[in-house]
Amino acid sequence: MGAFLSSQASKNQPREHGEAPGPESSKKLRLSSIPPCGHDHPRLIPGLPDEISLQILARMPRIGYLKAKMVSRSWKAAITGAELYRLRKEFGVAEEWLYVLMKTADDHKLIWHAFDPVSNQWQRLPLMPGISHRRGECRSGVSGIGLGDLVSAGIRISDAIRGWFGHKDLLDIIPFCGCAIGTVDGCLYVLGGFSRAFAMKSVWKYDPIVNSWQEVSPMSTGRAFCKTSLLNNKLYVVGGVSKGKDGLTPLQSVEVFDPATGVWAELPDMTFSKAQALPTAFLAELLKPIATGMTSYRGKLYVPQSLYSWPFFVDVGGEIFDPEANSWAEMPVGMGEGWPARQAGTKLSAVVDGDLYALEPSTSSDSGKIKIYDPQEDTWKVAVSQVPVGDFAESESPYLLVGFLGKLHLIIKDVDNTINIMQTALLKPTDVAASSAGTTCQNPDVSLEQETDVWKAIATKNIAVAEIVSCQVLSI
Repeated sequence: MGAFLSSQASKNQPREHGEAPGPESSKKLRLSSIPPCGHDHPRLIPGLPDEISLQILARMPRIGYLKAKMVSRSWKAAITGAELYRLRKEFGVAEEWLYVLMKTADDHKLIWHAFDPVSNQWQRLPLMPGISHRRGECRSGVSGIGLGDLVSAGIRISDAIRGWFGHKDLLDIIPFCGCAIGTVDGCLYVLGGFSRAFAMKSVWKYDPIVNSWQEVSPMSTGRAFCKTSLLNNKLYVVGGVSKGKDGLTPLQSVEVFDPATGVWAELPDMTFSKAQALPTAFLAELLKPIATGMTSYRGKLYVPQSLYSWPFFVDVGGEIFDPEANSWAEMPVGMGEGWPARQAGTKLSAVVDGDLYALEPSTSSDSGKIKIYDPQEDTWKVAVSQVPVGDFAESESPYLLVGFLGKLHLIIKDVDNTINIMQTALLKPTDVAASSAGTTCQNPDVSLEQETDVWKAIATKNIAVAEIVSCQVLSI
C-alpha cells in the first residue's frame, strides 16, 4: 500500500511499499531486516543506534522514501524492510494512497498510478510483466503477450457475453479481457481473465515492499469478469464466466486465497436460487445468472446478482456468505432489489465508516445519486442527490466509487479525458419528517441546491486519452 522506485527505475517512476504486519503489544523492535553495523554495513545515521534511526525514518512522509533509499545500502535495506512499516502503523503515521488502473486509448496499455494526498503527487508503478498462455494457463518470462493487455478494458463484458447468444466467433477475436483486481495483505492482485478462448486461472501479485510483480498460486478455476473482495485478511473470488463448448458459461463457484499460506481453498457454490426458480427450461437457458458485485459489510460478503439476456439485466436480489457458518443465505429483499446498478448491470459500492454506499448513475431524466443502505428498514435511501457524473455510455468504466481517507470519493473521466478524484463528506438521510421538509441530508444546513457544492476535486490526472479500469486503496 504505497509506492517507491526500484534502484533501476528512472526518477520519474514510482516505487511501492506494502503494509507491514499489525503492531504487537510489545514495543521491542525487530531489527532482523537491518544489516549489522560494521565496515561493510555502517549505521543508518552515524552516531545514533539503528533503533533510533529506524524510528526517525518511520516518521518520514512516504513520498520521501523515493530518494531516501538511494542514500546507502543500509537505508535501502531499512526502507524495503517490513519493520519500518510496522513502526509506521504502530506510531499512527501510516498514510493512505489511492491506486488507479488506467488504460491508454492509443496502444491499450494498462498502467497503475498511485496518488499521495499528503504531497498531492502521483507516482507510476512498474509495468506488469509479460506472460504467455497455453491451454488457459499463464507462464511468466515468455515474451509475446503482455499482462497489461490481459486486463485491457478495451473489450467490454457485453461483447464477451454475446458468445452466449450465437456470436461465439467474438470469443476467438477478443485478445485479452476480464481480469479482476483485489488487495490482500498489503499487495495488489490481478486475477484471471480471458485469453482468447481460454478463461485464465493465473494470479499476479504486486508486492510494494520489493516493488515488483510475480506470479503466485493460480485459482482452482479459470474465470473472467469475476468479483473480488477482502474479508478477514483473505481474498474472496466469486462467479464470473468461463468458456464451454457452447459459448460462455456462468460460474457459481467460490474460492478464497489466504496470503499467510499462499493457498486457494474452494468454498460452497452460490445457489442463485432466483435463477433456479425460473418457470420454464426456455427461460433458464435464455437468462443467465451472474454476480454483479461483491462487498465486505458487517463481517460478511454481500453479492448482488442479476439475470442477463443481452442487452437486458434483471435484478434478482443476491446472496450473503457467512464465513463462520461457511454457507450462503438469501440477501434481504429490499437490499438486493434496490441495489443501484451501473451500466452492464455492475453494482458500484463502497463501505465507509461502517456504512454501505452505492452509486446510482444519471439517466436522461434524472441526475446521479449516492444511496446509503439502512439495514433496520431494509431499504436504500438517498444520501447525496446530486452527483457529478454524466452519461458516458461509450466507456466501460467512466467512473468508480471508493472509500478513501474516511470519506466517499468518485473517480471520473470527463469529456476532456482528465481523470478527476472527487471527494464529498458523507451525507446520511434523515427521518421521514426531515425528508418531507425538503432535505435528504443529515446536516440540516445543507439543502438540495447546495448539494452540488459538497463535491470537490482533490486531484486530477491526464494520461493522453485514457480510461479508468479499477482502483484500490492501500495504507502504510
